Amino acid sequence: MRRLSEQERMGRRAGIASFVGTSIEWYDFYIYGTASALVFGKLFFPVVTPAIGVLVSFATFWVGFLARPLGGIVFGHLGDRVGRKKALIITLLLMGFTTVGIGLLPTYATIGIAAPILLVLLRVVQGLAVGGEWGGAVLIATEHAPKGRSITSGSWAQQGSPSGQILSALAFTLVSQLPDDDFYSWGWRIPFLASAVLVVLGLVIRLSIAESPQLTRLKETGQVARFPLLDTFRHHTGLVVLGVFACAIVFSAAYFKNTFAVSWATNELGFERETFMTVVLIASITQFFVQPFGAVLASRFGVRKVVTILLVAELPVMPLMFVLISTGSFAWSVVGMVAATLPHVMFYSILAGVLADAFPARVRYTAISLSYGLAGTLLGGTTPMIGQLLLTSFGSIVPVVGWAVVTVLMSLIGVRALLTRSARLAAETETSGARAGAE
Repeated sequence: MRRLSEQERMGRRAGIASFVGTSIEWYDFYIYGTASALVFGKLFFPVVTPAIGVLVSFATFWVGFLARPLGGIVFGHLGDRVGRKKALIITLLLMGFTTVGIGLLPTYATIGIAAPILLVLLRVVQGLAVGGEWGGAVLIATEHAPKGRSITSGSWAQQGSPSGQILSALAFTLVSQLPDDDFYSWGWRIPFLASAVLVVLGLVIRLSIAESPQLTRLKETGQVARFPLLDTFRHHTGLVVLGVFACAIVFSAAYFKNTFAVSWATNELGFERETFMTVVLIASITQFFVQPFGAVLASRFGVRKVVTILLVAELPVMPLMFVLISTGSFAWSVVGMVAATLPHVMFYSILAGVLADAFPARVRYTAISLSYGLAGTLLGGTTPMIGQLLLTSFGSIVPVVGWAVVTVLMSLIGVRALLTRSARLAAETETSGARAGAE
């Protein structure tokens, strides 16, 4: 058996640290989405009708996404100037403290209007933390990777999303077995409080990794960006916009399935709470095992070809998911949810490496965090709210399906343009380097 080099060992350790950390962060983020569909409307907004309560609850869900670009800017600045590792440790602690805080929060019945206000404030802090988390986790994995392995290495960070979904769905599936009185009084809090244990585990692992070698070289040569955000907007605004488009389906698909569909199925279609959470859990487990194959296929057959095929395949299966869930059948709902999951999660495994390769190391943390955070704000956090608004306004799922298809098309256009632009910039950089060497 070939002995791994020091770079390969550190790359593997960085990938594992990235995976564990993002799993915890996404667990924290997803349990809020599930709770907003099942719990928060009733406990924190009881003075309005149930449908409006869910809509307002989804609005607080969006608040976390509004804060994500700011988190990307703050922690991107820290990560690009001071260190990826330090930024990631702070985001992990911040996410853990706020999630536990939500689990301890009194409801409207106890402290009145202060309850939803505190819920929104804690959600904002959650958004700040996750806005800085994803970019750093991707870079810890990709910048420790051997040359030419950024796509497969970046997929380590992406595995945190299905892991977080599985943990979140499993936690709420278990507590959903409780009688309604127990579930609404204390059962829903357990998934939030359990985050404390996970954060300790993630902290131990992240403290064991080395700083990014690319950032270390930038510091040694005095090339660290003084103001990463200004540099990003001055030189890479177009790439950021394309990055936002490329990320569209990542967010819309996730929250159509895990948040909007949960509310629609349990409130409109008559599914039992624990039954539909089992549907979500099955889809999340499928995602965990299937997702890495996207990066494998892209490495073998080419990124452009694979992402195009995957996104074109998503166009019919996303509407199919809504049709099958509307049958009210558990089995058909599983089929629809799994079918819609396969293409976009394989695309998701490729996306991290694509974004990391698109920007220079000196502004990379800020730039990819901003792209991802803005996509989350504009196209992710709004998904449950827009879906519920369309459903309430038209009384039909058809407009919701239409919006889902639009977000798939946005990603298809965005990622292909991003790859074209990135390839052109890479060629120009290589040509400039060759000329400088000749001179």
